[in-house]
Amino acid sequence: MKKIMLSLVVVVSASILQCCSTEDPISDFNNNNASYGGDNNNANYNGNNSSSSASTDLLTFSVAVDKITAEPSATVAEYFPDSEDNLANNSFTTEIPIDLSNPTAKTYDNGVTVSVSGGHITANHSSVKSVCYVVSGTTANGSLTVVGDKKYEVQLNSVSITNPDSAALNLLSGKRAYVVLNGTSTLTDGTASKNDHKGALYCKGKLLFNGNGTLEVYGNYNNAIHCADYIVTRTGMNIYAKSTANHGIKANDGIYINGGVLNVEVTADGAKGINCESNITVNGGRTTVIATGGGVYEDSEAKGAAAMKCDSVYTQNGGEVCLKATGNGGKGLDADWECYVNGGSMKVITTGGTYSYSRDTASPKGIKIGTKNTHGVLDISGGDVAVYCSGSEGIESKGTIDISGGTVSSVSGDDAINSASTFTVSGGMVMGYSTGNDGMDANGNMYIKGGTVYAIGKTSPELGIDANTEGGYKLYVQGGTIVAVGGLESGASLSQACYQSSAWSQNTWYALYNDGQLALAFQTPASGGTPLVVSTSGTPTLTQGVSVSGGTSACFGMAYTGSTVSGGNSVSLSSYSGGGGMGGGMNGGMGGGPGGRW
Repeated sequence: MKKIMLSLVVVVSASILQCCSTEDPISDFNNNNASYGGDNNNANYNGNNSSSSASTDLLTFSVAVDKITAEPSATVAEYFPDSEDNLANNSFTTEIPIDLSNPTAKTYDNGVTVSVSGGHITANHSSVKSVCYVVSGTTANGSLTVVGDKKYEVQLNSVSITNPDSAALNLLSGKRAYVVLNGTSTLTDGTASKNDHKGALYCKGKLLFNGNGTLEVYGNYNNAIHCADYIVTRTGMNIYAKSTANHGIKANDGIYINGGVLNVEVTADGAKGINCESNITVNGGRTTVIATGGGVYEDSEAKGAAAMKCDSVYTQNGGEVCLKATGNGGKGLDADWECYVNGGSMKVITTGGTYSYSRDTASPKGIKIGTKNTHGVLDISGGDVAVYCSGSEGIESKGTIDISGGTVSSVSGDDAINSASTFTVSGGMVMGYSTGNDGMDANGNMYIKGGTVYAIGKTSPELGIDANTEGGYKLYVQGGTIVAVGGLESGASLSQACYQSSAWSQNTWYALYNDGQLALAFQTPASGGTPLVVSTSGTPTLTQGVSVSGGTSACFGMAYTGSTVSGGNSVSLSSYSGGGGMGGGMNGGMGGGPGGRW
């Protein structure tokens, strides 16, 4: 299909991301001169901001290819769409050796044939069962093609295949292909193609990776890896896929990441690092995807590149996922239907601006769930999700958002977390920090029933927490621990009382207590709206200018639980019924305040 492309050059500093938006959350936070020492789980903070010897999670938050570090040991049970996909449930005892360096044509007694044309080898096992192709050697102008009517195994034993004209490894059998990685293997195609091939590694059937080796795949004509069925990875393997022409890894019927180290890079405009027309499920391993291409105009629509694109349902139960998109209109995670995060961790960075063509635009998003034609469901019940988006919404659902557990942090120049419909928080820890709009925004009803919420909005008319009152919806505060810089939507239903400080100090550590017990230590931003609103299940008190040590970091290092707090001065609080005011960043009331441990 014809594409009209736009190029974008993005410069990234070695230490600090330089964002394209005029509302840059990282630059905004750089103005915060608080002192930090230690690591995420044992930090020491000086509330009087007397030192700047270290940095926060926000400044060190990065995504980069990492082929060396071992995959995380924590994982959940492997998932196979079919028990037959597990190599342990199969036996491939008929070995057929293939030496790429010295290819030899042969017909075996069992009917398997190996034919050779120059450096190009075709292996055909027809209806022979239990065949294992044991591949070794190197070719700079060749390929390996496998055909047959039965499932089969391919062992790659430190092979190197370069095919200037088509796929390097062409698995044309429609049956299951168990690809076992031993040693380090490399597959590369050229920039031209005799048959318009779809990938340097192409598999017509199910592509089931196994083994403890390394595989590097370079796609110069189309995708690096393309599977017409589904892909499964497992613990122990190390795969790097890079395409300069299209997608890094493409699968039609599903991608199931049970483990392994998976690094993907794409540079073409509109390209997706991982692109699946069905479901993506992550259970373990470490997956890092970087997309640097700009936007394209395709199918009468402006589209951006994406680190991970899922046309159906994305589910994460474990593992680490790190996504970055730097081009205009780029997305970190883009799932058309639904997204469920039950465990593991996800880090997302998008730094591009808006891509425009004709009258259509594509905005950058950290996480985008749903489309203009689908409802969209974002459900987070566990794990750790951290998003930084310079230009547009950090996290957006075209339908509902439901957060019942885990830690969710989003920093954005637009709405940090936005739902087109109902937005519910009933557990976990949630931070939405916007330097240009609302911290948390619902275009339907918003319910805060539990958990811990830290929302930061820009000055009025933007709010810390907003609901679409013009549409007849409202905010319902029914429980939880809440800190809202910039206030709450006017007309909110407050079945749990809220209190306010009409002024607050910038770049200052505060302690929020619930009936005398420390509920949260948090740092105010360099700018934001007023008032500062707090709510707890009991009677809240607030202390500013505190010193904080220890505890567990969340929300990009701007909020801590499990900390020891001392010093500071109490802040006068008054009853709050809703609405935001102008300005922000002024000193609150002074006086003595309690210390304690959460």
